[in-house]
Amino acid sequence: MSLLRSASVVSVFTLASRVTGLVRELLMASMFGASALTDAFNVAFRIPNLFRRLFAEGAFSQAFVPVLAASRAQHGDQATREVIDSVATALAWSVLALSVLGVMVSPWLVWAMASGLQQDARGYGAAVNMTRWMFPYIAFMSMVALSAGILNTWKRFAVPAATPVLLNVSVIGATWWLAPWFERQGMEAIYALPVGVMAGGVLQLALQIPALARLGLLPRLGVRPSSVKKAWTNPATLNILRLMGPALLGVGVAQISLLINTQIASHLATGSVSWLTYADRLMEFPTAILGVALGVVLMPQLAAAKANGDDDRYAAMLDWGLRLVLLLALPCAAALLVFSQPLVSVLYHYGAFTDRDVQQTTLALMGYGVGLLGLVAIKVLAPGYYASQDIRTPVRIAVVVLVLTQIFNLILVPFLAHAGLALSIGLGALVNALWLLLGLLRKGVYKPQPGWWRFALQVLLATVLLTALLWLAAHHLNWVAMRQEAGSRVGWMAVVLMSAGLLYFGVLWATGIRLKSFLKR
Repeated sequence: MSLLRSASVVSVFTLASRVTGLVRELLMASMFGASALTDAFNVAFRIPNLFRRLFAEGAFSQAFVPVLAASRAQHGDQATREVIDSVATALAWSVLALSVLGVMVSPWLVWAMASGLQQDARGYGAAVNMTRWMFPYIAFMSMVALSAGILNTWKRFAVPAATPVLLNVSVIGATWWLAPWFERQGMEAIYALPVGVMAGGVLQLALQIPALARLGLLPRLGVRPSSVKKAWTNPATLNILRLMGPALLGVGVAQISLLINTQIASHLATGSVSWLTYADRLMEFPTAILGVALGVVLMPQLAAAKANGDDDRYAAMLDWGLRLVLLLALPCAAALLVFSQPLVSVLYHYGAFTDRDVQQTTLALMGYGVGLLGLVAIKVLAPGYYASQDIRTPVRIAVVVLVLTQIFNLILVPFLAHAGLALSIGLGALVNALWLLLGLLRKGVYKPQPGWWRFALQVLLATVLLTALLWLAAHHLNWVAMRQEAGSRVGWMAVVLMSAGLLYFGVLWATGIRLKSFLKR
């Protein structure tokens, strides 16, 4: 399967995930708006997600996938199955213990994440209760991350990419049907959301099991003390733990940044956490569809190329990924900068979501948009280091960028409030991506293919024309005032986006870029 086809498979399912995720956020915004209770849910949901990104999709995946790919390339499938059993056993018992501990210390976790919620006792209490309900979600998602790493290494990308849809569908169902029932029973309707999250975690893991069984790769979990001890002393497990150390620090830096930003936002105006969350959900479209898809596809293949000593293939795959990032992420970044208000209005401006919520979410989205190119590029550049089992370099860069981001916060937040937090993240992402790129160039492992300057100028010209069209559309229609004409507003949005897409790709074609050339990789 070609890289583009693999990335397309991941992108299609990721798009489905983001569309259903957007529907989820739209329903939540319409039903609950931006309030102390929505801030409480968003904080509570971030806590297990923080640990999930630390121990599952973050440090664990970054260490597990290269080790698994190298084991398969060097020792064959049978030896790799033994690695899978050992790692799965060690992971399962670890996340079970972590889940129990997390439920017990939920009040302290909420205080550490967002002490500003104490300004509203009702919101703080709700955040603690919802954290207790949702913390075991990390156990399910950690095992999902293990399964996804296995399936991606065997080039089975569809199932791991499709599973997040189940979380969104579950939360949508809870919002649509369970929340009104809770309200009729005299309970807070927002408590339906944690139920949906937990159900989504169960469903995601359940979908992975048949896919692993068909490949004969379903992990056998050890339950006896001797089996657990053997799993922890397996050389592959120890190698993953060794790699997880710096990876944990690297991912931890990003999560510390999120923790600091959430803490700051909780002390700003009520709704700030929710405005940032709604904007972040829109940012997930390009970052996930482009960046995550490319990272998922490139990671095992870059690791395999390194394990086989094929440096030319390794460099060519990086070049292909970076060209695709520029081609697709740059116009998206421009769109977020000049067309944010129409996007927020069409997607969120219903029910309890007010005109002020539109304005504040728009400001946050523009701040994120500044760094979109960097956020997507990191998903391609970082695997270039991980594939060589070099996790320390990205970690060092991330630590410096964390400090730099907080300096940006000190400068920007007093003037821009929550939007300053988003802008700081965007600026930090640009610095991070540039630093990673320069590191790969200095090491000589990435050698740009010929034609980069011409390619960049062609993409830049097309982006400038697309930006001009979107700016005109944003300023010649009153998107907020069209709230009562929802059908008309959606229709205009469809026309504008289709026209912008046709203009962008038309200019690319006219200047000589042929998208079919990417199929050759």
